[in-house]
Amino acid sequence: MTPMILLAVLLAYFGVLLVISMRTSHGATNQSFFQANKSAPWFLVAFGMVGTSLSGVTFISVPGTVGASHFHYFQVVIGYFIGYFAVAFILLPLYYKYNLTSIYTYLQHRFGMQAYKTGAGLFIVSRTLGATLRLYLVINVLQLFVLDTLGVPFWATALLILTMILLYTFKGGVKTIVWTDTLQTFFMLLALVVCVVYILSDMGLSFSDALQQLNAGGYTSVFNFDVNDKRFFLKQIIGGAFITISMTGLDQEMMQKNISVKSLGDSQKNMMTFSAIMLLVNFIFLFLGGMLYLYAASKGLDVKGDDLFPTLAMQHMPGVISLIFIVGLISALFPSADGAITALTASFCIDIIGMNRDESKTEEERKRTRKTVHLAFAALFLVMVLYFKMQNNKEIVTILLDIAGYTYGPLLGLFAFGVFTKHNINDRYSLLVCLVAPTLAFILDKTSAMWLGGYKFGFEMLAINGLLTYAGLWVIRVRGEG
Repeated sequence: MTPMILLAVLLAYFGVLLVISMRTSHGATNQSFFQANKSAPWFLVAFGMVGTSLSGVTFISVPGTVGASHFHYFQVVIGYFIGYFAVAFILLPLYYKYNLTSIYTYLQHRFGMQAYKTGAGLFIVSRTLGATLRLYLVINVLQLFVLDTLGVPFWATALLILTMILLYTFKGGVKTIVWTDTLQTFFMLLALVVCVVYILSDMGLSFSDALQQLNAGGYTSVFNFDVNDKRFFLKQIIGGAFITISMTGLDQEMMQKNISVKSLGDSQKNMMTFSAIMLLVNFIFLFLGGMLYLYAASKGLDVKGDDLFPTLAMQHMPGVISLIFIVGLISALFPSADGAITALTASFCIDIIGMNRDESKTEEERKRTRKTVHLAFAALFLVMVLYFKMQNNKEIVTILLDIAGYTYGPLLGLFAFGVFTKHNINDRYSLLVCLVAPTLAFILDKTSAMWLGGYKFGFEMLAINGLLTYAGLWVIRVRGEG
């Protein structure tokens, strides 16, 4: 499969997205852009959210982790499943009760303007870092395996991809994304299944035979019982639950799709359907990872980690499989970026500059403001992606992911204090609390092995961060109910 054919497929794929955009964005308003006029079909939202949640990093990295961590990641997935129930039956009723467009408006209702803008600011910083990092990692794979061969520079690839995303999201926003994410999730899962079926066929194995070989190789180990290990099963399950609550339930990008559904009941059906699909899909990713390691060993190849899936699919499988892999990778790339730019635009317009609070603005003036912000975030994404390329350092990637993760802890603490207590707070100190808590969490994380007899925090650090924020809010509480 030549790079020119792969590039042609990329452009044709984008053409399909653009057609969907033109059909769904006809007569779009700001309300369409932010909430799809609260008319999105719940089953489409549920299916499309799978692609948004998994992203290109999952598509490439989860199979690669099986070599070192076996199926331990499934512990986190179990935690995710538990967390989705909290999102469906605690947070969604809250968002529908207040008829929110931005979920952070709840913090204004509950505590005041400072807490509201702090929550929105935390989301904007975290989502910008996380989304641009994921975008960079996937663009880099496309660059290495397709566009370098054609002599296309990285900056041009990044500009092309972001221009594509901008064109099909610029007018319709969420109203368009609900449909494009559904299509992209389908192609991503198709690539996943086709690759599994091909490897099984090429190795002459049935599904049960494959499981036996994976088990014999030690790949199917799910639970880790070493309490001091970051992958200890309770740490991973608890951490996974709080990751879902924070990074799905308290994330504007994920929730703007849920609250675009007409009724709370349908939105909850969406969340429960989505959680069941995620269990199955993540298991298939892990199964594929194990099969990729067996396949590499059968071919005498020494490849592992993030290089495993793209190297085998692009260089050691038939051209049609390479093509399907690229389509799947592109399908994983777009949902993790289109929704992020749209959600960041919504949060900045509504939460930071208060576009909806200024009643003197006409619909057209608000639309111009929204489009300007949308363009600005696309430009910021391009700058960030080029910066990551300049660094070309996996340690930088790790640091930035850690920083992004710490921003969700204060959000968790703010919402938990609002939901589970009736206290007001001295709102002018809310930003201080949300800065001090992650700082203390960071210090605890880096010194825990020394202070706690070798104990190392894993994903549960998110919950610790939220607890420290909750404690800080308790300190600044005031008399009276919220």
